[in-house]
Amino acid sequence: MNTGLSPAFAYLRQPTMVDFPGRLAAVVFVAGCNFRCGFCHNASLMGRPRPGLSWDKLEAAVRAFKKNWVTGVAITGGEPTQAPGLPDLVRFFKERGWAVKLDTNGTNPERLRDLAPLLDSVAMDVKASLDAYPELTGWRDPAPIRESLEIVRGMGEKGLLRTTILDPFHTDAMMHAIGRLIAGAAAYQMQAFVPRDDLPDPGFRTLARTTPERLAALQALMRPYAKTIMIRGG
Repeated sequence: MNTGLSPAFAYLRQPTMVDFPGRLAAVVFVAGCNFRCGFCHNASLMGRPRPGLSWDKLEAAVRAFKKNWVTGVAITGGEPTQAPGLPDLVRFFKERGWAVKLDTNGTNPERLRDLAPLLDSVAMDVKASLDAYPELTGWRDPAPIRESLEIVRGMGEKGLLRTTILDPFHTDAMMHAIGRLIAGAAAYQMQAFVPRDDLPDPGFRTLARTTPERLAALQALMRPYAKTIMIRGG
């Protein structure tokens, strides 16, 4: 068995059917993120990476989850690809018979490409058009985002691209620009922004929730760009 600490900082006590579609899954968090999104719902995991759980504790969690019919795990963050030990974490779960889904912001295409053969699903956030990334996320280099998009598109049905819709930021023109980025993807998901009192940027705490009508309109607008267009939270 592995010794020392895993990259997994925490996990949800209850399994979910939302974070890994088609499976009852555990959700594991890796701390640390290289984005600074003011609307992040996992803001406590931003900043520097933190010590993770011991491998023994993670082993015990897996055994407990299996008793509740869990068959997969969604690794999220933060940004998991920043963690040097992520390949060990993925292999840990695969060796225990679980399917593995990875959530990523697309800033580490090298790590994503290396892990792709082991992954059963990848969900990559497409925050905005590339020229708007600095304003929304603080990230200024479009090259790795483009490269990661190519990798996820190349994964076919295993790849999901997704955007949290912020009104009035995500205009129709912005969405067409995103559409050109994702063109040819197997699946694209738009999800509602939900305001909360603990969001990093106070300006987002009072921003209106994305309406079902707006999501439905964008589903029609984005239909030419991906094989399947989904909405969540509408």
